[in-house]
Amino acid sequence: MVEPSPNLPTPDGRRRVLHFVTGGFSGATQVAIDLCVAQLKSTHIAPVLVLRRKRNTDSEANRARLQALRDLGLAVHVVPGWSHLATIWSLRRLCLNLRPDVLMAHGFPEHLLGRRAGLWARVPKLVQVEHNARERYTRAKRAAALKLSQHSAKLVGVSEGVRRQLVALGMPEALTLAIPNGIRLERFAQAPAHPSEQREPGIVMSARFARQKDPQTLIRAVALLRDRGLRPTLHLAGGGKSSYREAAERLVESLKLGDQVRFLGHHGDIPGLLISQRIFVLSTHWEGMPLALLEAMAAGCACVASLVPGVEGVLEQDRTGLLVPEADPAALAQALERLLRDPTLAASLGAAARQRAIDEHSVELMTQRYEAMLLSL
Repeated sequence: MVEPSPNLPTPDGRRRVLHFVTGGFSGATQVAIDLCVAQLKSTHIAPVLVLRRKRNTDSEANRARLQALRDLGLAVHVVPGWSHLATIWSLRRLCLNLRPDVLMAHGFPEHLLGRRAGLWARVPKLVQVEHNARERYTRAKRAAALKLSQHSAKLVGVSEGVRRQLVALGMPEALTLAIPNGIRLERFAQAPAHPSEQREPGIVMSARFARQKDPQTLIRAVALLRDRGLRPTLHLAGGGKSSYREAAERLVESLKLGDQVRFLGHHGDIPGLLISQRIFVLSTHWEGMPLALLEAMAAGCACVASLVPGVEGVLEQDRTGLLVPEADPAALAQALERLLRDPTLAASLGAAARQRAIDEHSVELMTQRYEAMLLSL
């Protein structure tokens, strides 16, 4: 391995940790931001956030978010994203200037690009953080990941399912560990003031429209419920690719569900939306550890989710939620019917889910686990 170059100590002796992540403001971006904000208060770590520029990085809303982070005292940088070579070159130059002790590269393909740049810049410790159980690993990219793992200090999966997937890809198991995602629980502090029986008996799915997500199965399940005399309102919140949203809109039109399904787009108050409704659904094809599901749990919603890696282990069947087979409208409709016809069950599952989120998925606990890992390197 290339010998690391001398690092510049921070004025207060903290270890400088550079978080590199997509500037597309995905779940991985949110986790990296939450870690950086929490680490600003750490006596051991000085965080730096570096985003790989994407199409929406420079939107007015995202520029405001980045400025708000800078106002908190967080160092925020953006590197080019128009080509992989430009990203690696710019990130290398940034590392040579900042001299981080650790480079944490979040997500795919950022963990490939980030670790290449860090290796080239002789950053002492490289850490991969894998945020999804299914990524587009071609033979060449898998080979590159295997090679980079030989120069990495740790390989982190954001759930046990993701960690197992890393091992299945051939990554050295001795280097892998799972650190579950966490959320800011204070955003859902008002949930107890809105008990389940007082909420609208509606359904929320908050997720971007993308290949990974499966709102079509949920829409078909709502059509099956209508045939059984149940007509809950379905709220679909999230942005994403217009082509996927338009496909969902066409399905709603073809099933004549226009009076039941609401497309909300980007929603400015997800906590308020979740707290107002009784049921949350995550219909999906694959996950890492979905922040939207954790938020719904913290909001006290009765949660139903597809049984896929990343969700498995978050919800416990009939205790903190209901799990259904992937892409199975009939099974999803049956689970939803149970909750709609049995408000007591919905209230019990929602309360247990909220307690699980409080006990195991706070940002504070996630930060403690990452800090322990970083300090052990």
